This record gives sequence, C-alpha cells and structure tokens, in this order.
Amino acid sequence: MELEEDAISHFIHDKRVLVTGAGGSIGSEICRQVLRYGPKELQLLDQAENPIFHLQRELSQKSNGTPLVPLIGNVSNADRIGRIIAEHQPEIIFHAAAHKHVPLMEQNPSEAVRNNILGSRTVADLAHEHGVEAFVMISTDKAVNPTSVMGASKRMAEMYVQSLAEHSKTRFVTVRFGNVLGSEGSVVPLFKEQIARGGPVMVTHPEMKRYFMTIPEASQLVLQSATMGEGGEIFILEMGAPIKIVNLARDLIRLSGYQPDKEIAIEFSGMRPGEKLYEEINLGSEKAQKTKHPRIWTGKHRQLDHKSASKLVDELVAMIPNAEIATVIAALARCVPEYVPETKKPAEAQALPAEESQHAKTPSLQSVRATR
Repeated sequence: MELEEDAISHFIHDKRVLVTGAGGSIGSEICRQVLRYGPKELQLLDQAENPIFHLQRELSQKSNGTPLVPLIGNVSNADRIGRIIAEHQPEIIFHAAAHKHVPLMEQNPSEAVRNNILGSRTVADLAHEHGVEAFVMISTDKAVNPTSVMGASKRMAEMYVQSLAEHSKTRFVTVRFGNVLGSEGSVVPLFKEQIARGGPVMVTHPEMKRYFMTIPEASQLVLQSATMGEGGEIFILEMGAPIKIVNLARDLIRLSGYQPDKEIAIEFSGMRPGEKLYEEINLGSEKAQKTKHPRIWTGKHRQLDHKSASKLVDELVAMIPNAEIATVIAALARCVPEYVPETKKPAEAQALPAEESQHAKTPSLQSVRATR
C-alpha cells in the first residue's frame, strides 16, 4: 500500500498529538503509526488505566525520545477533557474513543449516547474552543443506514462534527471504515478461542458478510486521510470485497490445522439484535468520489446546521440519566432519519448444516492478508 509519506510527516512531525481511546485496538495502532513520524509529544488518553500502562511501556521502547503522556479520563467529562487540552495543548486530535459492541449497545443505549455522541461532542467542542489544528474522528460502516444503536450513535456523532466544521478554524474530518481483523471484540479472536477449545465455531448466519481490513492498514489510511480535505469531509476507506463470515471461520479452522465440518464443527446461532446481514460503506446520497489516493474516497452527506445538530444532541443527552431503552432508541430514530431500529427481534437463523453454505463464491480470509 502506497502512502504519501511526505504529506503525513509534514502533518505530524514536531506536533503535539492527542489520541483518545488510545488503549483500544485502533487507538493504540494509531499511536504506533504516529510515533513513526516524530511528533513533538504523543498524548495517550483512555478511561481504562491498564491498557494505557501497557501501551506506554511498549511505546517507550521505540519512542526515540518523543515524550509520552499517559492520560486517564472519560471523553464525556468536559471538565477533565478541558483541563487536558488546556494543559497539553494538542495540535492534532485523533478521536478513536467509542463504544463499538453492537449487541451490548442495544441493551445499553444511553451509554452509547453518553460515550459516542456526548463524548464526541465534548472533545470536538473543546478542540474548536482551544484552536486545535485538526480533529480526526474515527467512524464505522455501521453508521451507514444504521440498524443498530451503535451505528446510529456514530452517525449522530458524524453529523455533529460535520456541522461544527462549517464555522470552525479547526479542520474537522471523519474517517469511516469496516471491521478490522484481530481487534478486541471481533470475530477472529473469538473464532480462535472456539477452535482452541475444539469447537464448535459459532457463526450468526450462513449468509452474513463483512468488510475487513488489518489494523495497521486501517490506521495508516487514517493518517493519510487526515492530511486531506478542507474540513467537513467523510473519508471512506476502500475495503475491497465483503467476506462471508462462514468462509472466514472455515479458513481459520484450516489455518489452525483442522478440517472444518469434520474435526471442528460450525454452528449457526442466529442474528443478534442490531446486526445486518450486509454492511454498507457509503450512502448513495453522499455521492462518494475518488481522492488522489486509490484506497480513499470522500463523500458529503446532507448538511445539518450547527444549531440544529446541537439541539438534537441536547435532546439525546437529556435522556441519559433516566430513559428506558425504548425511549432512547425512539429518540435516536427521530434524530437520525436513516436509522431504522428493529421493531421486533429478527427471526433466529436456523442451525443449518454447514455444508449448505460450502458453495459460496465469496473472497476468503487469505484475500485480506490473514492474521497469523
């Protein structure tokens, strides 16, 4: 993969860089990639202390003298984030902090609102107030025509950041991509664990497909995207062809030295609340266009003025303390018109015999550079 190294270096070198959600799979890899370009200071922010402790120890071995600043705090805490930005004066913020687990957010929608929407607004507003040079928000393909609370919350965060970009000197951009291989909570570590136990490997549905990219690949393209645009863009990473999850499971079983459906069984558990059979990368209304990089597209969705976006976020945040699950979901649907929540639990996929899906002609794990 070709990167414009000079452009990335010019963007990052000798700058103070803050990464939120630095302890997570994507956030930590963004930190590793940023460190390659010699920032003046790298600020590692997460609400969980242990991941930051281990990340700081790891990065200190390769920092080449770059100061590493471990920071513990929740992105929805405006007082804490305000003090951090005022004291450490980041010039670039990569905002990777988010709740990402789809079924968990279906059961805890108020926390998706708190972390994904309020947290994003808090960091973005403070970046604007303190004159941060660039703010890069990490988003997801699940924000496209969302069927889940997680996807709808990320779409609302996208809308707010885009609205803020309209009148801010800070350059706000959003980078959207699909699943990453090997991330915390992804299917790959789960499948490996099930294989190690002797199976069965549990797949939700025989026809479920997902886009995949490796963690370093996604993080490198995030840095490349961050150098582009004037503000307000949603950059969409080219993910290649979607992969059928059952084929991914079979590939991992083979790579582990077993025969799928014989030595290790595959069973279908049924789709979980909020899940789609197929993810989408961009909305048709965004009219995505190519950029100068072949793996990065850009699209501008319907613009929402900042006053309206703020009002919608205020409405959602006001519900956090006491709202019932159904009330929060209904409010999200009002705020994000393309969000179509489930009115009833989807029909459980039957535990079909694994051989019924063997004829599938979708790409395999090897086609996306399988993890070892």
